[in-house]
Amino acid sequence: MEIDIQSVVSGKPPARRVEAVLRRTARALKESRLRDPRSGRELSILFCGDRRMRTLNRRYRGVDRSTDVLAFPGEGPALGDIVISVPYAGRQAQRRGEPRAREIDRLLVHGYLHLLGYDHETDHGEMDLVEAKMRRRLGIESR
Repeated sequence: MEIDIQSVVSGKPPARRVEAVLRRTARALKESRLRDPRSGRELSILFCGDRRMRTLNRRYRGVDRSTDVLAFPGEGPALGDIVISVPYAGRQAQRRGEPRAREIDRLLVHGYLHLLGYDHETDHGEMDLVEAKMRRRLGIESR
């Protein structure tokens, strides 16, 4: 899996951490035989602020507010793009009393599952179960 990481905001996690979370998630999915992680595919991650996230959410989902994570499936060799609002993740982490890095790890897993075709809005809980399993395996479940 080739991962391109970009940031237009401060506070993003180190690239090594992002890559490790995504590779461990792909390996865990493969071992669990839940869904083929399409290894060897290209993936891009953008860490941004609330303003850019709000613009993207409005443009692509018709929702005029910021959100924590968006996932855009790709075509061809591109698995897709994951966009994470670092300030939004920081606020969620603060509410949970956890480090921002842990929240970002959870959002990476969530976005990655969306790129693999999971959709918690339509799959009657399948994505939530898979995501909980992946978080446990990675040691990033909510307190």
